[in-house]
Amino acid sequence: MAAGRLEAQDHPPENGFTPLEHPVPRLLPHIDGSVLPSLGGFGKHQKQLVVLTWIPALFIGFSQFSDYFLLAQPHGTCLQPLTNETNWTAGPPPVTVPGGAPAWQLKGNGTGEGLGDSNGMLCACKEWRLELQTGLSQNVVTKWNLVCDSAWKVHIAKFSLLVGSIFGYLVMGVMADWFGRHPVLIISVLFMLGFGVSVAFSVNVTMFSTLRFFEGFCLAGLALSLYVLRIELCLPAWRFSMTMVASFLMVAGQLLMPGVAALCRNWPDRDDWQVLQIVIISPFVLMLPYVWLFPESLRWLLATQHYKRSKVMMLRIARKNEVNLTTEPSGVLTELEQELHKKPQRTCIVKMMSTRNLWKNIVVLCVNSLTGYGIHHCFARSMMDPEAQPIALCHADYYTMAGIAVATCLAVCPAVGLMGRRGGLLTFMIITALASLLQLGLLNLFGKYGLRHDTVLRDTLNRKFSVAFSIIGMFSSHAVSTLSIFFCAEITPTVIRGGGLGLVLASAGFGMLTAPIMELHNQKGYFLHHTLLHPGEQHLLLAKTDGDYSRVHDTPLHLTTTGGATVAAATALAAVPASYALATGGEVIGNHAIANGV
Repeated sequence: MAAGRLEAQDHPPENGFTPLEHPVPRLLPHIDGSVLPSLGGFGKHQKQLVVLTWIPALFIGFSQFSDYFLLAQPHGTCLQPLTNETNWTAGPPPVTVPGGAPAWQLKGNGTGEGLGDSNGMLCACKEWRLELQTGLSQNVVTKWNLVCDSAWKVHIAKFSLLVGSIFGYLVMGVMADWFGRHPVLIISVLFMLGFGVSVAFSVNVTMFSTLRFFEGFCLAGLALSLYVLRIELCLPAWRFSMTMVASFLMVAGQLLMPGVAALCRNWPDRDDWQVLQIVIISPFVLMLPYVWLFPESLRWLLATQHYKRSKVMMLRIARKNEVNLTTEPSGVLTELEQELHKKPQRTCIVKMMSTRNLWKNIVVLCVNSLTGYGIHHCFARSMMDPEAQPIALCHADYYTMAGIAVATCLAVCPAVGLMGRRGGLLTFMIITALASLLQLGLLNLFGKYGLRHDTVLRDTLNRKFSVAFSIIGMFSSHAVSTLSIFFCAEITPTVIRGGGLGLVLASAGFGMLTAPIMELHNQKGYFLHHTLLHPGEQHLLLAKTDGDYSRVHDTPLHLTTTGGATVAAATALAAVPASYALATGGEVIGNHAIANGV
């Protein structure tokens, strides 16, 4: 009697595996084939609960994109320089990716730009006038003058929410498997309200960053538990459509966020960013009644042998769906009563390592999720127009990203309907790889050999093609990440679904860290540019010189193209094992057989 056995009781095993020791129930493990049909299928009760999982998706979208406004970089004017230099202004590019803005870039008197100026004269200022171009009139950066020597604190604040989310996905996923989905959901809501409101009353940036870490931790637990509950409420045929509705609502939160920020502008007796933080956290109060409205997952109760609680839940579901369970011919209730004497058994995600194929599936999906979100930001950076005005750039890039997210959700639905999960994932991964290859290789060759003398036309064409390929890459990489997360939720057995999904979501969080990491170094480039090149060679990519160093420049160019091609090829190749692994049969964990499908 292993305390941590894995059971995929969602459907009948299709691979012929049979229990090796003690007999198991005949009907109870087959939730989709026997239990739920006897309770009315995807009936009124399940549909009402799915709607309750959709509502918080809008609020989660607000919180995930709040850094765009709370930590947006302002336009700065030095009113009292420390030197005899004349007044100068600073205007960095605005926010373009989830998690924050680029590093503060300063320009003045033609002496150079960026915080790396060797003389340090650009930050020699006694008094600043910091002005936000869009959204709020005051945020965290302007509140505590986080510019020049203090600019690194902005990046720490951006890291805090993402790092907190990564830890939250890992820890809360394990807790959801061990204690249940409902306790994790309620605990996450309560602490989300506490830490979220506390952020608004931070007295310094250190307190702000620390509280944002715990806010991200709770936000991850909330998002993960809702995702798992939504999957486990639905029959397989309904899962994808119900999940995509939640994705649309999260994108709606992204689209509405600028309007919410505008409503919080110039609030009397309170800083704008504090009002915005309270506004985006307050709606989670509506989830407090979930303590009574939202029950525990029936799948998890049956999978972990909580048969007494399962009986109560089944009777409740049958009553809501207007089904007379006592006269139901399948005999599910009769079989359940025969199993009431068994003790609950829980399982941890570490048991996954004893499987033959399941751990490979999850590792592949983790890599896909990491790659998708990581390269998504690099495409977004390439799409930015450095010559655009800050206000126009902020609006254009933000709404372009939101529009791409909407287009992705719209395209993924018919693609999965026509090609299936594996076919859709493979297609979008190939598109991502091709976009990366064309942007890196084709444009470099086109600029080097096609229009060597007409530099204006060459730069114009390169810019247009780069933007086009960036949009395509953002579109397909977003789809890859979305499908990878959904795949994991489907193929992972119920007893470790929280932990498996937590691993993939945490990998996605690591991919999102690409944004603040690149901004911290003020880098603009393609995926793995700055890891494939030796630190001593990176400056050659951007160096401007009047001398003839063609031999020197050819080497980094070749490395850059090769590096991008390597990543693109790796992305495409990752789809092959993913497609194979997700189609494999069952596993034997301990003394019991499980199936990896759904």
